[in-house]
Amino acid sequence: MTPAPRTPEPVVTLKGVAKRFANGTQALAGLDLAIASGEFVSLLGPSGCGKSTALRLIAGLGEPSTGAISWRGAKPGARRNGLDVGFVFQEPTLMPWTTVANNVALPLALAGVAPDIAKERVAQALERVGLSQFRVAYPRELSGGMKMRVSIARALVTDPPLLLMDEPFAALDEITRFKLNDDLIALWRAVGNTIVFVTHSVFESVYLSSRIVVMAPRPGRIYADLAVDAPFPRDESFRTSAEYAGHCRVVSQALAQAMTGGGP
Repeated sequence: MTPAPRTPEPVVTLKGVAKRFANGTQALAGLDLAIASGEFVSLLGPSGCGKSTALRLIAGLGEPSTGAISWRGAKPGARRNGLDVGFVFQEPTLMPWTTVANNVALPLALAGVAPDIAKERVAQALERVGLSQFRVAYPRELSGGMKMRVSIARALVTDPPLLLMDEPFAALDEITRFKLNDDLIALWRAVGNTIVFVTHSVFESVYLSSRIVVMAPRPGRIYADLAVDAPFPRDESFRTSAEYAGHCRVVSQALAQAMTGGGP
């Protein structure tokens, strides 16, 4: 593995971003990060290192205490369009009283998209995640993995160029998680968007990513920025290969160093 190269014209750039909450907790300090178009970037670190905080700031679900977040093509300090970013939370957060199709359509309804156009986009999003046959099902009728697929479809329904994912597979069993990892890679390659993925799993980050940002414990900041130069598509043969094990070893060492030597 090699340090991730600097890329021109990032989709989003964080410069000197810090976040201090009202209770005094310093979650992030001096975070500098640029995400290029088409990358699959994993934010890797232990619980409490500010990964999810950084992701929420990128999503616009909060403001940095200091520093700035800028978007390609936008004036400095300008807020992005909400439809430019899709967000997948740790839990599916589906509305239990309505159907899969209506859950996926929610962002379009909030944006005032015409019903006929919304219906077509929902159908396309469900097809992308393999749930076309479950459009009239209710969340209670779905498995945990299927619920997460619905959540991903809802995030994709606006065709966002940037997809943010906050440990979406952490609560799933290993078999389901492996399958969704494979499906997510296929989806990313088919759609061509940019993904920022939060995880505390070295193995998941190496399998999924083109780049891994290792974060040091609170206050969160970047300890290492590593490129995963293994080719795509990746499958079971990569997961069991010596190459994969080697990448995991390098990332594990960086994470261990971040946790012991990355402190203030």
